[in-house]
Amino acid sequence: MAEEKPLPPKPAPPKPPATMAVIPWQAELAARLKDRFGDRISELSSYLGQNFAIAQPEAIVEILEWLKSEGDFDYLVDITAVDWPKKPDRFELVYILYSFSRNERVRVKASIPEGFRPQSAAGVHLTANWLEREVFDMFGIEFSGHPDLRRILMPEDWQGYPLRKDYPILQQDEHWVHENVGIESGQ
Repeated sequence: MAEEKPLPPKPAPPKPPATMAVIPWQAELAARLKDRFGDRISELSSYLGQNFAIAQPEAIVEILEWLKSEGDFDYLVDITAVDWPKKPDRFELVYILYSFSRNERVRVKASIPEGFRPQSAAGVHLTANWLEREVFDMFGIEFSGHPDLRRILMPEDWQGYPLRKDYPILQQDEHWVHENVGIESGQ
């Protein structure tokens, strides 16, 4: 019987490249955004080649309109949110835009406190209609002026918002499951 040789030790993981830091976004488009919106944009940065602007929430729709008409960002890819329950501005909204002619993406971010109702972007991009409904359904963020703000993924009578960090996954909506599925929760 052959003697088993021990496996060689695993090599150390590679060190992350220095480019993994947030760096200033220095491009013509970034300069034009800063010229147009001034202090309503607090940061223009890039992370791993992903350019983003951090803006005042009241300026988001105007920035999206400008990016569509002047920057040729004609497609709203996604709207999502991040829940930071310990921060005063609990939620961060993230709008991801794409320009077909430039083959480029840009993100526009804004921090908002719980209860703040950002203006709907459905008048600028039709895709905002369903994307804002998803953010409402998952995080409970209501968009002012939205044409049909109602749940899109969860049942209409569902209680709570599943992507909030304080939403107890083990308790989910036991009442809804019992009433509509007719079983006791397996949690």
